[in-house]
Amino acid sequence: MATVDLVGQASSHTTAKASGFSAMTSEEFSKIIFAELGRQDPLAPSDTNTLIQQVSGIRSIQSNLDLTERLQTLVSQNEFAGAATLLGRQATGLTSQGVRVSGVVRSVSQSRDGAVLNLANGFTLLVSSVERVETAPTPEEEPAP
Repeated sequence: MATVDLVGQASSHTTAKASGFSAMTSEEFSKIIFAELGRQDPLAPSDTNTLIQQVSGIRSIQSNLDLTERLQTLVSQNEFAGAATLLGRQATGLTSQGVRVSGVVRSVSQSRDGAVLNLANGFTLLVSSVERVETAPTPEEEPAP
C-alpha cells in the first residue's frame, strides 16, 4: 500500500513477503512430498500421514508469522494516517527525553518507534506519547514573546 507523506518527504512501507513454506506453491509442495516418497525404502515405507502432518504444521506456523508481520504493518500505516489528521493542531506530550512540550504539528514522519509529530518549535513527539490535542491558536491568540 503506497502512502502519501503530507510534507513532501519520501515515505515507503514494504509489504510482507512470503517466505519459507508459505511461499511455496501447491506444485512445489507436491514435488517435495513425491521426492520424499520416492526416496523411501519400499520394504520399510515411512508413514506419509506423519510427513504430511509435519509439513502442514510447519506451513501453518509460517502462515501465522506472515499474518503477524502484515498486521504489524497495517497497525503502523493506520497510526501514521491517524497522525496526519493532527496537522495544524496543537499537540502536547512528552519527548523521548521526558521533556513536556507543546506546539503546532507542522509535519508527520515515520520512525522505527512509530509515527512522529514534528512541531513548529523544532520538537518531536511520538504519537504514542501525545497527551493532549487542541485546535491551534490563531496569531491573535498566541501569547507575545
